[in-house]
Amino acid sequence: MSIIRRDYLEPSKPVEFPPELALLIIRKAATMAATFENDALDEMIRAARRRLRDGIEPRTIIRQLGL
Repeated sequence: MSIIRRDYLEPSKPVEFPPELALLIIRKAATMAATFENDALDEMIRAARRRLRDGIEPRTIIRQLGL
């Protein structure tokens, strides 16, 4: 018998997840994803324009961006 209590190893009771909370989380995640996508797109466009100004071939930029 162990003298150390290990309650953290015992299975916990299942918790009912409120549908309203799930919906709010989904909406927030979608908003965050859209913001990230717009920021990434803006950054890729800025980088491509900068490289074009530096005289880099468009095909090289396409390869570097993984397009």
